[in-house]
Amino acid sequence: MISVTEPMSKIDFRIHPGTRLGHVHLSVADLDRQVEFYQKVIGLKLHWREGRTAGLGGGEEDLLRLTEQRDARRARGTTGLYHFALLLPNRRELARATGRLFALRYPNYPTDHIMTKTTYLDDPEEQNIELYADTPEDGMMGFVDGEFVARRADGSPSNGREPLDVEALLRELSAEDRLDEPMPRETRLGHIHLYVADLDAAMRFYHGLLGFDDMGIARGFRMGMVSAGGYHHHIGFNTWVGEGAPPPGADMLGMRYFSVVLPGKVELRQLEERLRQAGAELEQTETGLIVRDPSRNTVLLTDRAGSLPGSERAA
Repeated sequence: MISVTEPMSKIDFRIHPGTRLGHVHLSVADLDRQVEFYQKVIGLKLHWREGRTAGLGGGEEDLLRLTEQRDARRARGTTGLYHFALLLPNRRELARATGRLFALRYPNYPTDHIMTKTTYLDDPEEQNIELYADTPEDGMMGFVDGEFVARRADGSPSNGREPLDVEALLRELSAEDRLDEPMPRETRLGHIHLYVADLDAAMRFYHGLLGFDDMGIARGFRMGMVSAGGYHHHIGFNTWVGEGAPPPGADMLGMRYFSVVLPGKVELRQLEERLRQAGAELEQTETGLIVRDPSRNTVLLTDRAGSLPGSERAA
């Protein structure tokens, strides 16, 4: 995860700085197994279940929705979701989540990104997940002249992908802390990382059209980022599966869409007007607008967080 160190490019429209991510909706092959995994291993709560769809989160809005599609299979070499990242409110809660994974002997990969502490794991259907806490006091990561740079708080260089000191992290917990407690209500969908077919086309869509801030492209790293309100990134995108990668078919596991939550109806209406003036293809749902990026990744633009069962079945 990366913090910009270059000036952001200028556009005539900027998405409201209070914009954030809402939830991600996945197609899964086995709903029972996936719901059990996300409750027991990740620590999410089951908010609701209706037919073949379920919603999970920290106890408030949905952060994750799952819809069963039993014939679905894992796509290879396509655009789509690389990982979704759940942002925990502090190191202590990341320690609890990481400790739970070790107690369950579930494979995971704790990593020190300097300005964030994180661990990565795959769910039973090979969807990658990041669990992290922001730690900007420890240093920075960023793009300098299109190159990837990371420095610790004392100024010493880092590769930004160091092994996390798990023992130090677990010292955030006390003897009274239970590892089986669910994720706290403050947990949020911190960012989404996408596979795309073209970095410039993705930046033109998310920055030039939707109005997210351009947080930089590192061409040697084959990655770009955008955000709202100065966050290090809400949406990352890369071409790691290859330039010109095709979109996945409708029968594939993975992301159906992710939601972007604007602060209110006025801000959503302004963005809708901009998209219509640009000739973007839009689909209306009960809770917002569906739009697709040039790599056919689907975005739900809404002014309310996900809390209603099945409210975006059309997506």
